[in-house]
Amino acid sequence: MTESLRDSVRQAALDYHEYPRPGKLEIRATKPMANGRDLARAYSPGVAEACLEIKADPQTARRYTARGNLVAVVTNGTAVLGLGNIGALASKPVMEGKAVLFKKFANIDCFDIELDEPDPEKLAGIVCALEPTCGAVNLEDIKAPDCFIVERICRERMNIPVFHDDQHGTAIVVGAAATNALYVAEKRFEDIKVVSAGGGAAGIACLNMLLKLGVKRENVWLCDIHGLVHEGREVDMNPEKAAFAQVSDKRGLAEVIEGADLFLGLSGPNVLTPEMVREMAARPIVFALANPSPEIMPDAARAAVPDAIIATGRSDFPNQVNNVLCFPFIFRGALDAGATEINDAMQVACVEGIAELARASTSAEAAAAYRGESMTFGPDYLIPKPFDPRLSGIVSSSVARAAMETGVATRPVADLEQYKADLDASVFKSALLMRPVFEAARTAARRLVFAEGEDERVLRAAQAILEETPETPILIGRPDVIARRCERAGLAIRPERDFNVVNPENDPRYRDYWESYHAIMARRGVTPDIARAVMRTNTTAIGAVMVHRDEADSLICGTFGEFRWHLNYVSQLLADDEYRPHGALSLMILEDGPLFIADTHVYSLPTPENLAEIAIGAARHVRRFGIEPKVAFCSQSQFGNQAEGSGKRLRAGIDILDAAPRDFAYEGEMNVDAALNAELRERLLPGNRLEGAANVLIFGHADAASGVRNILKAKAGGLEVGPILMGMGNRAHVVTPGITARGLLNMAAIAGTPVAHYG
Repeated sequence: MTESLRDSVRQAALDYHEYPRPGKLEIRATKPMANGRDLARAYSPGVAEACLEIKADPQTARRYTARGNLVAVVTNGTAVLGLGNIGALASKPVMEGKAVLFKKFANIDCFDIELDEPDPEKLAGIVCALEPTCGAVNLEDIKAPDCFIVERICRERMNIPVFHDDQHGTAIVVGAAATNALYVAEKRFEDIKVVSAGGGAAGIACLNMLLKLGVKRENVWLCDIHGLVHEGREVDMNPEKAAFAQVSDKRGLAEVIEGADLFLGLSGPNVLTPEMVREMAARPIVFALANPSPEIMPDAARAAVPDAIIATGRSDFPNQVNNVLCFPFIFRGALDAGATEINDAMQVACVEGIAELARASTSAEAAAAYRGESMTFGPDYLIPKPFDPRLSGIVSSSVARAAMETGVATRPVADLEQYKADLDASVFKSALLMRPVFEAARTAARRLVFAEGEDERVLRAAQAILEETPETPILIGRPDVIARRCERAGLAIRPERDFNVVNPENDPRYRDYWESYHAIMARRGVTPDIARAVMRTNTTAIGAVMVHRDEADSLICGTFGEFRWHLNYVSQLLADDEYRPHGALSLMILEDGPLFIADTHVYSLPTPENLAEIAIGAARHVRRFGIEPKVAFCSQSQFGNQAEGSGKRLRAGIDILDAAPRDFAYEGEMNVDAALNAELRERLLPGNRLEGAANVLIFGHADAASGVRNILKAKAGGLEVGPILMGMGNRAHVVTPGITARGLLNMAAIAGTPVAHYG
C-alpha cells in the first residue's frame, strides 16, 4: 500500500468516526415523551410505581427497565487488539464498535464502560458494583494475567453472566473451526497433537476449549516468547500456563512442532516457518491467528504443504476466526433464558451450533455480503461468515437450551422451536408476517415454475423451497449451467435429482409448447416460425405455456427485465374470462408494522372500476397474512376538497364499493398523513369509516404508488414482499429485478398456497 493510499484510508476511518456526528452510538427513547402526561409517567410521579415493584421483587426489573436486554462492555484498555496498552480513553472507539456489533447482530443494547483502573482486584470490584445496571457483562481487552483475576472475582460475586470475550469468544470460534477442520482432515480430537504459540488469555482459553472438546492434556505443547512451557520453568509463569507444562528437555517451537496435527497461533508475526509446517503431520491444520500479521502467511504455508488447512484472524483470507460469530449470540441466548452465568455447556453448545451451520448450505444473505468468495463447506470454508443471518436462531437457541439443561436458566424458554423461529423473524424481517402464508403453503404441494432458473437468487430460493415446503420447483434454464452455478454457490441441490428442469435449447416438449403458444396467438400476428423462436428464447412465455397446459400451477418471473414486458406474456397466455391482472400489491415491512401499497405496476392511471377491484383484491390478500385490512384511498385531494384530478376517480371507485356490502373497512379520498394518523383524520372528517391507522394505501396514479414504495425501501428500511399480482388466481406473479433470494422464497410461499381465485 502506498503512503498516499495509507493516508487516504486513515482519513476515511477518522471521518467515519467523526461525521455526521461523533462516535458510533446514541441513546434513543423507546417510549413517547410528547406531553406532560408522558413526562409524569416516565419520571415523577409515575416512575415511583416501577421502582416500588422492583424493590418488592427484583426479578421485575426485566419487565420495567431495559436491564434484561442490556450488556456492559467493560475494559481498562490494557490489551487492545493490535494496539496494546493504550489506556481506557483511547480504547473507547473499540468498545463503541463492540457495542454496535451487539446491536447489529443480536439486537442487544450495550453500554461501553472504560475504567481507568490498572489494579485487577479494584477493577473487579467496580465491575461487580455495576450489577444493578446491566443483565450481563462482557469483559474486553484486559491484559493477562489480570483478566483471569478480574473474571474469576466477577463470576464469584455476580449473579449475571460475565464473559471475557478475548478468552472465551476466541476459544469458541477456534473450537468450531477446529471441529470442522478435523472433519475435513478425517481426524479426531482425542488423537491429535496440538502445538500452541502464545500464552496470553486467548491462547490459554483456546487450549482449555480444545480439552473440553476431547484433546488430551498430555498432547498439548504450549510455547510462548520464552519457549516451551515446561516443568520447572520459573520465567513469566502463572497458574494458567503451568497447567500445560510438559515434562521435556525440548525448549523451542521448532523442536516440538514435529508430528503436530494442529498449530494454534495467537502470538506474533512469522513465528511459524514453512520448514516447521513441513515437519507437521499429514494434512496439517494451521491456525495462524495473530493480527494483523499472522504467524505464517497462508500462501507460504500452502506452498510448504499444499493440502494444509489454514485459518487466520484476517478478513482478506478464507476462514477468518472472528469473535462476532460468537459473542452476540451467546449473550442473546443467555439473556433470554435469564442465565446466571455462561458455563462450559453453553460455550460448547455455541461451538457446536457454529460448526453445524458451516456444514449446512450457505445462506443467500451471506453469499450476497461475500460475493466472489467460496461458500462451500471444505478447507476454505470451515466456519460461517459473520453476516450469515441464521447464526442468531441456531446459536442462541443452542445456548438457551444448554442453560436450561444445566440449571442456570432462571427464565426457561417454554418452546425452543418457537424461540428459534422468533429469533429468525427478528433477523428476517419478513419471517413473522410470512408465517401464516408458509403454514398454508406447507399443507399442499404446488408445482411452481421459475422462468429465470439460472439466476443464483432463484437457485437459492429453490433450495429453501425444498427445505421449507413440500413443493418441488421447476426451473427453466440450461441444466449444465444450473449445475455449475449450484456448485459455485455452495448449494447441495442439483438439477433433475432435486428439482425439475425445462431446457429451452433441448427439451422433448418443445414441439408441444410452440404449438400451444401458436394456437393461442395465431390470430394475434404470431406465425409458427415466431412461435418456435419464442419457445427457444423467452423463458417467461415458456413458463406461462406450462401453466396453461396444466404442467405447472404457478409461474414466477421478472428477476430481470421490465415488469410490463413479463406481464404482457402472462396476460396473453393466462388471462381469460375468469382471470385477468387487476393490480400489483406490495407488502412493505417497516419497523412499526406492515403497510400494503397498490397499485404499483399494472395500471398507470386506474379507472374507478380498476380502483374498486384493486381494493377488493388487496383486502383478500391482506387477510392471507393474518391482518384485518383497513383501506385508505390516497390522493392530493382531501375528502372532496379538489373537484378534479385523482380524487375524482377515487371517489368514483368508492361509490362502486358502496353499491354492495363489503367485508372490509375503507375510506377516502385523503392525504397519506390522514390515512396513517387516526387523530388527524378524525379532525378532518369526524366519524369516518376507519379506526386507527390504515394498513392498505391505494393510489390513483402508479407513479405515486411506486414512489411511496421505493421511498419506503430506500429511506425507511422497508422490506418488500411482492409485488403480488392480483386477479390471476395465483397462476402467475411478476417480481422485480431488485428482489432477493429471500424475497423469491416469500413469493414462492404466496404462489404455493392453493386458491380458487383471490379476486
